[in-house]
Amino acid sequence: MKVTKFGGSSCAAASQFSKVKAIIEADSERKIVVVSAPGKRDDTDHKITDMLYLCHQFMQIGIGGDEVYDSISERFLTIQNELDLKIDLTEELEETRKLLKSDVKVDFTVSRGEYFSAKLMASYLGCQFVDAAEIIRFNQNNQLDTVQTKQLIREKIKDDCFVIPGFYGAKANGEIVTFPRGGSDITGSILAAALGVDEYENWTDVSGFLAADPRIVDNPKPLRRVTYEELRELSYMGANVLHEESILPARQRNIPIHILNTNAPNDAGTLIVPRAKRQDEDFVVTGIAGLKNFTVIDVEKYHMTEDISFFRKLCSVFEANNISIHHMPSSIDRVSIIVNEKEMKGLEKKILEEIDIYCSPDMIEITSGLSLIAVVGENMALRSGVSSRVFGSLADEEVNIRMISQGSSELNIIVGVANEDFEKSIQAIYNKFFEDK
Repeated sequence: MKVTKFGGSSCAAASQFSKVKAIIEADSERKIVVVSAPGKRDDTDHKITDMLYLCHQFMQIGIGGDEVYDSISERFLTIQNELDLKIDLTEELEETRKLLKSDVKVDFTVSRGEYFSAKLMASYLGCQFVDAAEIIRFNQNNQLDTVQTKQLIREKIKDDCFVIPGFYGAKANGEIVTFPRGGSDITGSILAAALGVDEYENWTDVSGFLAADPRIVDNPKPLRRVTYEELRELSYMGANVLHEESILPARQRNIPIHILNTNAPNDAGTLIVPRAKRQDEDFVVTGIAGLKNFTVIDVEKYHMTEDISFFRKLCSVFEANNISIHHMPSSIDRVSIIVNEKEMKGLEKKILEEIDIYCSPDMIEITSGLSLIAVVGENMALRSGVSSRVFGSLADEEVNIRMISQGSSELNIIVGVANEDFEKSIQAIYNKFFEDK
């Protein structure tokens, strides 16, 4: 059995519903279907979830909400009528309008996109509709109750075809609670883990992940296979991949996640696996990703490594100011703290003063405008010459490397370059490992 999740682009219109049906009917193992709210039909359109957020805001202050809700209702009824479905949502849509004008919480309002999308999809596929509120359980602190959720899923989902709305669940008292945006991916992963399925398919509008950002690299290679660990590294460094929380439930059960394209169902897509068996012909590097706009705080203190409390005191300054440390490369008498510029904004003087008072350094320097680039791949481990190829590709482009960080696992190499060198650095590294093979 497989869990199949379809994103907003796959549910945007009746024509997309038809593609979903063809995909489901092509494989009898696709019995569990999770859907998102309808997304954009074209560049001038709006996502239903965005419209629901706006609708909630307007209705709570009593202005303009009906006009927005009319547009939302029309989207669902258009799909219903174009597919000539037996179900009629007209009455329930109007009942929901009345509820939204009462003092309902925003989570309930925005969950209706997935709710009505799943109702339509269940009718179209001839499957049972199961409200996520019945099987995805949150505790009183709005945290997922994994034990209760697993029990409810196994009680409700049997040997049949089911359609479940993504993005939300409920507390025991029925109060709706949503996941973060993109949370339909999380719902699919939770279902896959609870049922112990063979594979979790995530259908979207792209044919898997790419080795680099296509806005920087022209026509980058697709990733046919990537491990959970590689995906985590690429995601952390800004790659547009699955919602981070959607990976964990499937990963804990070692369930492969297959990223596929609803608009090109025959494409191979990307398979996310617990551990890949690398072949000799595989690329040494799996992917390249990066982020701009970091700040470096260089702290120098003679014999700092002999002061066992130094790093604790230094890190506590950033913790007290609620600033995350992304990297911390060091030498014998010098350490560099890498933080996000946004988190540091307006706090630069305060941070430097506190480091001076608390750590008594010999020197402090602060520099902004740093970009971090991650070169990721399990195939890099125990391979000689990988680092030299990374650094050599940048040297060929006359890029000055301002920071280097590599863990002992050899899963990734992080280099820091100036913001203005970001794009050409990614292009240079990509060319070295993918075009020069």
